[in-house]
Amino acid sequence: MRAAVKNDLVPVADYLAAEEASQMRHEYLGGLVYAMAGETLVHNQIAQNLLLRIRQKIKGGPCRVFMSDVRVNFLLRSDEYYYYPDIVVTCDKRDTHPRFVRHPKLIIEVLSESTERVDKREKFLAYTTIPTLEEYALVGQSAREVIVFRRSNDWKPERTSSAKGRARLASLELTLSLATVYEGV
Repeated sequence: MRAAVKNDLVPVADYLAAEEASQMRHEYLGGLVYAMAGETLVHNQIAQNLLLRIRQKIKGGPCRVFMSDVRVNFLLRSDEYYYYPDIVVTCDKRDTHPRFVRHPKLIIEVLSESTERVDKREKFLAYTTIPTLEEYALVGQSAREVIVFRRSNDWKPERTSSAKGRARLASLELTLSLATVYEGV
């Protein structure tokens, strides 16, 4: 469950300075700061499985993949946002900041009971405003399901949920079996 740390609007510079010193991660939504919930072993295993397959696919190319401790930064209606996605891929040479990505190509969130509603609605609406984002994927933790939203398909969902199903990440030209996604879970 996400809980506001402060009700007062926090300047971006203050958020960034506090985040550098904090042992807990916080997301920043137009001046409001929210503490992040901890991950489960299952959540972590799924994210690792995805990271490994993506890393293998993009190795040697211009793209880079990052996991949970790297933020995505963007503007939404002139407000600045910083989210910590579970996985983010950038192929953009402009992404040179050491702590966040501004030009993501792919963002993946692993769903949990405490984040599912936010990931499916709030983050979907926010992320899909990022001009460079080609795909947003949601990966179930309690149910074996991958939902991929693509800009090229007007952000309509493509679901993969059968045991022998294969989820396609067109932005990376990568197809993953659900068995691979959920290996070890």
